[in-house]
Amino acid sequence: MVCSPDEAIDWVPIVRTLRQQGSDTVFPMRPVPPQNLKRRILKDALRKNETRDAAFRRIIRSVPKGKVSTYGKVAAAAGYPLYHRAVARLLRKAPLQGLPWQRIVGAGGEIKLRGEAAAEQRLRLSIEGVKFRGKRINMEIYEHTLRSWETSD
Repeated sequence: MVCSPDEAIDWVPIVRTLRQQGSDTVFPMRPVPPQNLKRRILKDALRKNETRDAAFRRIIRSVPKGKVSTYGKVAAAAGYPLYHRAVARLLRKAPLQGLPWQRIVGAGGEIKLRGEAAAEQRLRLSIEGVKFRGKRINMEIYEHTLRSWETSD
């Protein structure tokens, strides 16, 4: 079978042999994504897409007071698992229209904004009852588990 470079040969099962401390154990590797997948996602995330942005807004509105979520988990719950940068772009550029933007943080529970915006986000979260450990939020306590089927418009 002949495959062009654009075809999905990345899903072919691949195994690798780890030789660690004399072991010949074989572990299956993860599927290899196409080389240009990241570039395509980054370019697509920069394009305006009202359907995608509406899904992000719906998920962001579902995060309750006193809880937080991450850019990546919002994107995944909306059905766009690799579009965390598109969530950040939406919150940065779009009119917020009552969105609880302060409840979306970086993956480690860290506020990704800088300067006055970071101070405002921290203040808003503190008012909602979210406590910080240094610069981070304890995600085990304050992270909201997103379920896309439970959100409302």
